[in-house]
Amino acid sequence: MIRKLPIIVALLVSSAALAAAQSYTPVITPNGATLPWKLDHGVKVFHLIAEPVKCEIAPGMVGNCWGYNGRTPGPTIEAVEGDRVRILVTNKLPEPTSVHWHGIRLPNGMDGVSGLNQKSIQPGETYAYEFTLRQHGTQMYHPHADETLQMAMGMEGFFIIHPRKEKERIDRDFAIFLHEWNFPPGAATPNPATMTDFNTFTFNSRAYPGTAPLVVKTGQSVRLRFANLSMDSHPIHLHGYSFREVATDGGDIPPSAQFPETTVNVPVGTTRDVEFVADAPGDWILHCHKSHHAMNAMSHDVPNLTGVDQQAAAKLIGKEVPGYMAMGTKGMGEMQEMSQMGGPENTLPMMTGKGPYGPIEMGGMFTILKVRDGITDYKDPGFYQAPKGTSATLVGKGPAPAENKKPTSKDDSHGGMQMDGMNH
Repeated sequence: MIRKLPIIVALLVSSAALAAAQSYTPVITPNGATLPWKLDHGVKVFHLIAEPVKCEIAPGMVGNCWGYNGRTPGPTIEAVEGDRVRILVTNKLPEPTSVHWHGIRLPNGMDGVSGLNQKSIQPGETYAYEFTLRQHGTQMYHPHADETLQMAMGMEGFFIIHPRKEKERIDRDFAIFLHEWNFPPGAATPNPATMTDFNTFTFNSRAYPGTAPLVVKTGQSVRLRFANLSMDSHPIHLHGYSFREVATDGGDIPPSAQFPETTVNVPVGTTRDVEFVADAPGDWILHCHKSHHAMNAMSHDVPNLTGVDQQAAAKLIGKEVPGYMAMGTKGMGEMQEMSQMGGPENTLPMMTGKGPYGPIEMGGMFTILKVRDGITDYKDPGFYQAPKGTSATLVGKGPAPAENKKPTSKDDSHGGMQMDGMNH
């Protein structure tokens, strides 16, 4: 009986760990997945496969990316503070790689920096990382080998460690990875050498209208987890609510240091958790507030044509290019029409999406929080039907705006500068 005691104790510990593992609300990774695990003598065993992947950015556009287990971002790893984890990493890339467990406190030899903490994982090899989780919070995993290319191509994922005992149980827990890409028009492979001029911005490697909505029942508590390994910070704004920033990748923020916000900035190489109660039914958008980041592919090297009379030029060009349409004079909303026109293959229109009242004219880092009364499942409920008398309505029409006149040297709206010819 004494000899069997360690085995009994081990079984009891494993059972306790499994019970604790069920004590949290599972994280939802919209358009993503959660990595399964198996228990091996009290150790949770996960298996990541680094490999090239095909990723649908949105309907009509597929990217040649790199990721894990057939997707980018890789599947979310979920575990509990105190768990012993073993993560097998198999390399099916054409070059060496490694995995760094960003923000996780662990033995130095498990930190995943190629050449410093370990040998690189060569194509075809499988390495094992094993450590005990001594913290909780929203962390990440990504390569520390040829980072410029591998991370730019989409190699990243969430590593979420739940506390052994949550202070308050959250009803809906969402994880959203922020990323930016440069897909040349018509191309399927992003350019990893780009440093600043990105043209595609994504939530979990999806651009609107390919982003899944966040569906919540009225009155539920909600946590949004954001992670950013792109080249820019992203101020993420939620309509209709204020929230509190409750944690970073460094740990929980004490309640005394929290304050209400409607926008949370997510710097490069960090995570941010925010929480709120969904007490206002409706369709509330969630988006990056850098204006170009809430649009799809655009060219940044064309002249500014806002206010420019293009009629004469359009007639001349139309003789050489039948069907030519001059755009941009009255603003960029005209670009919504391009979603109905033919464009470069495998390239999204800059503005897209249709709502119950017409064009939404958005893209990129944009999705919709759909809060509904009395729902029994979390399927997309469609667009919100506002109660009568609670929507903005037309109350009058004024005269049509005057046609833009050609600026002159006396026009001080441009500081007295002669604007003719300044179209480069």
